[in-house]
Amino acid sequence: MSKKSRDLIEEMTVKLFGSTSRLRILSLLLSHPKQIFYQREIMFETGLSLQTVQRELENLSRLGILRKQGTKGESITRPIRPRHGSGH
Repeated sequence: MSKKSRDLIEEMTVKLFGSTSRLRILSLLLSHPKQIFYQREIMFETGLSLQTVQRELENLSRLGILRKQGTKGESITRPIRPRHGSGH
């Protein structure tokens, strides 16, 4: 794939997901759906700053894409699994 094609795909993906940061976090979480992540793990794995990770996790939580649980100042995060048989 050419660089121009990759750039175009990235641009379209950013438009769809809102930011490259959000895309990186979603990619990490969805590639490990059973794993629970601490914010600092997400920061390390994605190369994003803690502030960026916190902001995007809050956005994703508000959108209903993931669930955050507080634990001593650090939230742990896992993707929300779709319910089977709910008709949605």
